[in-house]
Amino acid sequence: AAATALGKPWLRIVQHPRSAGQSAAVHSGVIAARAPVICTMDGDGQNPPVEIPRMVAPLLGDTPPGLVAGERQGRKDTASKRWASRFANALRGWMLKDGTRDTGCGLKAFRRDDFLRMPFFNHMHRYLPALFKAHGLTVQHMPVSHSERHAGASNYTNVQRAMVGIVDLVGVMWLVRRAKRVAPDETRCPDDPEPS
Repeated sequence: AAATALGKPWLRIVQHPRSAGQSAAVHSGVIAARAPVICTMDGDGQNPPVEIPRMVAPLLGDTPPGLVAGERQGRKDTASKRWASRFANALRGWMLKDGTRDTGCGLKAFRRDDFLRMPFFNHMHRYLPALFKAHGLTVQHMPVSHSERHAGASNYTNVQRAMVGIVDLVGVMWLVRRAKRVAPDETRCPDDPEPS
């Protein structure tokens, strides 16, 4: 009803009864989605929607990557947040070897079925490049623009984000080292009937 009232009958609004975090929001949205290709973005207005076609385009090509990850150019955040982000990205990159300069960018594009193969955990959205690579998928990086925050407020201080990040890093390292990297081949027995 709300989507129809907005004049967008194609829009589906999925909400949690209480705040559950960004990773849970992304996960629920991907489950609810009907299209095979997904593009995520933050709701604070810092990710311009004009970037979406560029993010999705590589996934529609002949040799699509597993994940297209945005890398913010000319960030509009405070100096302290930019410094904390650079430090966190450097530490994460050193520990996970995911080759990603800016994993905190909300603009990411991927195929729905690939994403749903990943183990779900809180804060997983920050580690998608490492998870996709661990599952044998390629990651393509896309420079994207960045705007001032127009809505909402961060739920973490730099110190809180660092404390949570240390625990997450250890957990993701464990997941990456134990990820299933070999996909099975299906062979039909000669006497099996063809499926109808």
